[in-house]
Amino acid sequence: MGLTTSKHNLREHFILFKNVPLIYGRVPKVANSSVKAALTRLLHQPPEEGLRSTADVFWRRGTHDETTMVDAEKALGYRSTHMCFSFVRNPFDRLVSAYNNKIMEIDILPSGMVTMGLERHMPFERFLDVVCSTEDKDLDVHLLPQSTILCCNDVVVPAFIGKLEVMDDHWKALRRRLRQLGMPALGRLPSKNVRRSGDMDLRDHFNTDHLIQKAFERYRMDVELFYPEQPLESLAWGLLERTPQIWERNSEPIGLPAL
Repeated sequence: MGLTTSKHNLREHFILFKNVPLIYGRVPKVANSSVKAALTRLLHQPPEEGLRSTADVFWRRGTHDETTMVDAEKALGYRSTHMCFSFVRNPFDRLVSAYNNKIMEIDILPSGMVTMGLERHMPFERFLDVVCSTEDKDLDVHLLPQSTILCCNDVVVPAFIGKLEVMDDHWKALRRRLRQLGMPALGRLPSKNVRRSGDMDLRDHFNTDHLIQKAFERYRMDVELFYPEQPLESLAWGLLERTPQIWERNSEPIGLPAL
C-alpha cells in the first residue's frame, strides 16, 4: 500500500492504541505535534525509521501495529472501554494561526488549501470569505471546525477535552486522570509549537463586527460547545474574560476557577 491519502483517511482523526485503552482525537493547530510526541512514550517498540510522529501515516503504519487511526464513529464505539481525550483552541485564534502559518509564512500551500482556491499572501478577509463559503467536506483539515472533528452524530466523542489557552494546567489534569485509570505515565508535554508567538494580532484581523460575526457563523458550534462562557468579542480578540475549563463527559467541568 502506498502513502497516498484517501478521502477515507481524511476522516480518521483519532489515534487508537491497541495495547493501551487510550484514544487521542487529534486537532491540527492545537499543540498536535507536542501531544503526538508525548504519546510515542507509550510505544513498546521503536517506531519504524523515516517516519515522523507528526504524520498520520506514522500512527497508521509506523508503530508495528501498536496503533492505528479511526474515524469518529469507530472511536465512539470504544467509549465504554477506552479513555478518549483531545484538546481544542479558541476558534478565532486557531483560524488566524492557520492563516499566518499556511498562507503567509510557508512557501507551498497544503494541497487541501489549493483545492479550496486559497492563495499565498491573500488578504485575510478574502481568505475568510473562501473558508466561510466552503463546506466542511471540502475544507483543509487545518480549517475544519473542531466540533466536526470531535463529534459523531452530534455526540462529542472524547470524554476529556482540555484547552490550549491553559495547556500546562490541563495537561497535568489529563495526566492525573490517566493515573487514576491505571494508564502508563505520559510525562511532561514536549515544547513543539505549543503556542503561536503572541495572539494580540487577532484584533488586527477581526477589526470589524462584520468579520467577527462571519467567523462566528462558520465556527458557531466550536464557540457554543467549547467556549460558551466567553463573550464573542473577547474570543475574537484573544482576550478571554474567564479561564477556560476542561470539557468532560458525565461530570461538571474541572478546570481552574473563573477569573
